Amino acid sequence: MNKERSNTLFIAEVAVFAALAYLLDFVAGILSLRIWPQGGSISIAMVPIFLIAYRWGIKGGMLTGFLLGLLQFILGYSQIYTLIQGFIDYFVAFSVVGLAGIFASPVKNSLIKHEKGKWMSYVVMGAFLGSALRYLCHVLSGIVFFGEYAPKGQPVAIYSLLYNGTYMLPSFIISAIIIIIVISAVPKRLFTQKN
Repeated sequence: MNKERSNTLFIAEVAVFAALAYLLDFVAGILSLRIWPQGGSISIAMVPIFLIAYRWGIKGGMLTGFLLGLLQFILGYSQIYTLIQGFIDYFVAFSVVGLAGIFASPVKNSLIKHEKGKWMSYVVMGAFLGSALRYLCHVLSGIVFFGEYAPKGQPVAIYSLLYNGTYMLPSFIISAIIIIIVISAVPKRLFTQKN
């Protein structure tokens, strides 16, 4: 019975946090005023994915990210030019954010031992890993599918690195700060209890 309850809780949390991530990204897209014409915005949509990744591990994080990509695809809040580009920019890019769950055990152990500096470091490392992997997906997509938008004479790879970096770096920094604030504010048992 306890396992069944845990599975239900897992599914419910993943679904709610994927929906929250979608709403956060939707609002960010509106507020960005279309500064990035081929897509992208400074967004805190990764925060729910990171929180689930630290609570439930890689499986929870990647599933939440995948569902975010699916919601963007289904609800039309996406810029899809080809099927492969859409798959990379939405399904793969947001799923790999959940790999921050690699740090779930160290975060939990540090929280249990009240080692604030350690859990904060692991949270930032996980956020960096997830953000960097998402960034690489967008860069690859930019090189392959958006090279025509590069200014004349500028290498496509440099254009994609810079274009995607202008929103991914701030998104990583803001998300890492918010995650630390949230984990500091909520009861630690939410992250340390056995699921």
